[in-house]
This record gives sequence, C-alpha cells and structure tokens, in this order.
Amino acid sequence: MIRRSDSSHPADDALDRLRAGNARFVRGRAQFPRTCKSVLAALAKEQKPYATVLGCSDSRVPPELLFDAGFGDLFVVRLAGNVVSAEAGGSLKYAATYLHTPLFVVLGHEGCGAVQAALAAKFEGARLHSRIEVLLQSILPALDGVSPALPPKKQLREGVEANVRWTVRRIAESPEGRVKQDGRGVRIVGAVADLSTGIIRFLDA
Repeated sequence: MIRRSDSSHPADDALDRLRAGNARFVRGRAQFPRTCKSVLAALAKEQKPYATVLGCSDSRVPPELLFDAGFGDLFVVRLAGNVVSAEAGGSLKYAATYLHTPLFVVLGHEGCGAVQAALAAKFEGARLHSRIEVLLQSILPALDGVSPALPPKKQLREGVEANVRWTVRRIAESPEGRVKQDGRGVRIVGAVADLSTGIIRFLDA
C-alpha cells in the first residue's frame, strides 16, 4: 500500500501520485492488478479518495488503470466528452463537500469522438440524434477558438484540449469551485490521455 503523504499541500501530493501512477502504468509496472479482501472490507466502512476525476466514458481511458490507482483511491465521474452536466456537477459537489478530495482532474483523451462530433456540427452542420445533440451543446462553447482551417487531426487535437480547459474553467468558476479553491487549497487541473501510449499529459493552468 502507498502511504498517504503528510505534506501541507495535499493537492500537490495527489497530483504527484497520479503522475507516478501513470508512469508505472506506461512502463508496464502497475502495482494494483489485484486487491486483497481485507482492503475491500476496510473500504466498505468508508472511502477517502485522494483525487476526483471527471473523465470521458470512452472504454479505452479508465482512470483507475491509467493512474495505477487502487480501490478507494479515486472518485470517478465519467460522461462522454468529459462534460459537466447537472448530475456530474452534483457528483463533483459531493466529492468536494463530503469526501474532501484536494485534487480535481478533468481527463480528456486524444481522438475523442464526442469532440469530433461537436466539431462536425460546428463546421459542417452535421446533425445527430437529439440526445447526442444535447451532449454536444455542452462541448460547442469550448470550440470557439478552434480554427476551421486547421487540418482535421490538428483541429481535433486542439478541440480536445480546448474542451478540457473549458470544463476546468466551468468547475473553477462555479460558486462551489471558487469557495473550495479559496478556502482549502483545492486544485483543479486538466489532462489529456494518449490512446496509443497511455501517457497522460497534464495541461498548464
């Protein structure tokens, strides 16, 4: 088991743990392929995750595996396009209010189909089923700075990053986000996973 740090900056500790876990995963040296029953029994009483992750539903980017995290380490919320719906916002508020996780990570990934669909709707007028259209409405504002003249691959890459930054900003600028950041030293960061390597790139603030 990894000992919880006694640092006075728990959000920085949490981010370091995520970086180290991803490095182990990429090297093929994951530490958490199994979990003993005693750990599960202890977690049944309470959970104390060190980070909350809002990620995409894509089956290729499970945060627990990418960060080599054990049971109880991460509080994970997943929706296509890593968007903040009302329900996702409620889950994030629960993590902040009751679980007191010091770090919140918005995790996107290269080649995101939801972002690609939003780009097609924005620049090509593509239409999809009504339920998917609702999802895309949460992504479209993030794409205002993406140029229609870019090559498709670069356009998608910029769109993915812009969408992550947009979600980070939405969380940070919410009333709950401002209070938690000002009052407890909570950090909110964005990251993008590479599908072909598993490497996670953390974005600058």
